[in-house]
Amino acid sequence: MNILIVDDHMIIRRGLVQILEEFEGRFTTDQAQDGVQALQKLRSAPFDAMLLDVALGERDGFDVLKSVRSEFPGIGVVMLSVYPEAQFALRAIRSGANAYLNKGCSPVELIQALEMACKGQVYLTPSTANLMANDLRKPTDRPPHERLSNREMQVMRMMAQGESVQHIAQTLSLSGNTVSTYRARVFEKLELKNLVDLVNYTQQHGL
Repeated sequence: MNILIVDDHMIIRRGLVQILEEFEGRFTTDQAQDGVQALQKLRSAPFDAMLLDVALGERDGFDVLKSVRSEFPGIGVVMLSVYPEAQFALRAIRSGANAYLNKGCSPVELIQALEMACKGQVYLTPSTANLMANDLRKPTDRPPHERLSNREMQVMRMMAQGESVQHIAQTLSLSGNTVSTYRARVFEKLELKNLVDLVNYTQQHGL
């Protein structure tokens, strides 16, 4: 199985390569440090699955996932993150990922998720399965940020980090007016009045 590892930290990529190489030659790997390089790699060689970091710096992992699903719908995608499942697992699965794993997962769990992703199947950790079950039972009890689109979530996180509309627009290759529209939607959906409220909200929810 040919796996593309996408992470902006070299030490993480090397660690993942080492883990995969320990499994009896079942995996071959290539690496990309960001979304642009990842798409270039996917266009130049066939891959069975990719390990995709959520936080990729300038281009959010969910943004990359959207491009991958549009251009390479058959490739398996396992999203990796330091964030717990409660924050992004359901969003990842809804967006087309085959699995969402915390970077503290065991190598065995990582291999199981990759093998299922290569077959086009979905791998759910017990925590993610529980979140999904609760989400189905109580869809109206979801926190407000669950109603945000992936792009709105991305803009929200950058706003909370103190990024200006102009910088967000440049980073995401959007117009300033488009970013301002996303900004307004975020405040409306979260029922917040100002940036201080937004920062407090993201801190309270661990976003």
